[in-house]
Amino acid sequence: MAVKTFSQTVNTEGWGDTKNLTPEAEKYINKSGLSDGILTVFVPGSTGAITTIEFESGVVKDLAGVLERQVPADAHYHHNERWHDGNGFSHVRSALVGPSLTVPFSNGKLILGTWQQIVLLDFDNNPRSREVVFQIIGE
Repeated sequence: MAVKTFSQTVNTEGWGDTKNLTPEAEKYINKSGLSDGILTVFVPGSTGAITTIEFESGVVKDLAGVLERQVPADAHYHHNERWHDGNGFSHVRSALVGPSLTVPFSNGKLILGTWQQIVLLDFDNNPRSREVVFQIIGE
C-alpha cells in the first residue's frame, strides 16, 4: 500500500461558508497515480469541518439553518468568557460535524452518490485561510 499526502489552502469567509472540495479530491487522486483505496480529507483546526452534502444553495442554507437552531451563534458559551473572541459556537459546530471524512475510490474514481459532494464548512466568525489535507492510501 502506498500513502500520498497533499495539502491545499482554501480561503473562506467564515460564518458557515461552504466550499466544494470534490474537484480537488479528484485531482489529488489522479495525481497520486493510485487506482483503488481510500481518501481522507482533513481540516486542521477547531472551527472547520468536512462532510458530504448535495452542494446546492438550498441544501447549504438548510444545513446552516439547522446548525443555527441547534448551536445558536448568540447563545452563551464559556469559551467566549475565557477568550472573548465570540466564536464559541464555531467550536461546538465543528465538533458536531467533525474535522475529517474518508471516501473510498475505485479505478481512480471517488465512490460518491450522484448528488454527493465533499465540502469544507468554515464555522469561524472571521475569514480564514484553511489548510485542507488530502491523504490517499491505496494501490
